[in-house]
Amino acid sequence: MTIKVVVADDQALVRGSFAAFLRAQPDIEVAAEAADGVAAVAAAAEHRPDVVLMDIRMPEMDGIEATRRISEAFCGEVAVLILTTFDHDEYVYAALRAGASGFLLKDTSPEDLVAAVRVIASGEALLAPTVTKRLIREFTGAQAGTAHLAELTKRENEIMVLVARGLSNNQIADKLYLSATTVKTHVNRLMTKLALTSRAQVVAAAYEAGLVIPARTTD
Repeated sequence: MTIKVVVADDQALVRGSFAAFLRAQPDIEVAAEAADGVAAVAAAAEHRPDVVLMDIRMPEMDGIEATRRISEAFCGEVAVLILTTFDHDEYVYAALRAGASGFLLKDTSPEDLVAAVRVIASGEALLAPTVTKRLIREFTGAQAGTAHLAELTKRENEIMVLVARGLSNNQIADKLYLSATTVKTHVNRLMTKLALTSRAQVVAAAYEAGLVIPARTTD
């Protein structure tokens, strides 16, 4: 299966470099490039890609608003992978809330870029360890999304914790002796109950609710 991608970044060199490397992959097609959020939303509507590689800071419309519009328009069928320098981005959490499926650091290796696109296209979340730790550090303790946790079944709660720990559906299925299809059904149901639109939001909600306790870090 060919993965269709739109690359959105206002820096032509960065955008072109990402696009060129992705085009060199036999299973990836770069359908379009966009220099701002408005163009990214338009490209998503025209090409219906599997993944939009989205910068946060862009003119006309930033990546957060573009992510929100794409998520609302396509109900999660078009996954958004956020490009971030993170040390200088104050809006990563807002992008997560807008429906982003994951985050990719701009200094990532070409190999990790390709791997990230494939992971996001498969329907999984991608939260790099550096990004995850800093998100947790900033936002653990908030109680957003916890009001509906009581609606989850014991199994849904258990699966939510495993998703937050970074396990894929197949890994969760092996751990709980379930089929991957059953796990996917549980994930979809808990997301519906909590009004979440991506696995990345499930991760954030689990930390916010205290279902998963972040490990202490020294960085």
